[in-house]
Amino acid sequence: MSAAITYRTAIGEDWVDYNGHLRDAYYLLIFSYATDALMERIGLDADSRGQSGHSLFTLEAHINYLHEVKRGTEVWVQTHIVEFDHKRLLVLHTLHREGFDDVLAASEQMLLHVSLAGPKSAPFGERSLQALHALTAPQPERAALQWRARALSLSR
Repeated sequence: MSAAITYRTAIGEDWVDYNGHLRDAYYLLIFSYATDALMERIGLDADSRGQSGHSLFTLEAHINYLHEVKRGTEVWVQTHIVEFDHKRLLVLHTLHREGFDDVLAASEQMLLHVSLAGPKSAPFGERSLQALHALTAPQPERAALQWRARALSLSR
């Protein structure tokens, strides 16, 4: 499993709620920008999408809000490639800030490679597969992986 920093931003005034915390929707926006950056790393940047007619669609996303994120905080996303096959990609995005070791938020996402002509699912191209293999070079497990594959439930 590999973890790469895919996105950095400061939390702006208009991104916080009445409690002074990052609004729920902006977590997903930040993770979405991290997915866009990942797409560039695996050969699915805007030019490539225009030429090939292929892209990634998000099929499912789960977010765990773990710690407060306040206005002005500089945050970054680390993207972990959990696994992939010929047309699907499972990623775990984790949100971080300087001087704080715990994960601020985590989002597990299932992405599908698609042909925009359909749209319909399509196998990854060779360039994307090579990049995905390179990004999944063995690395130590991270504490963030505890946020994978969690289900919502009121009873245990």
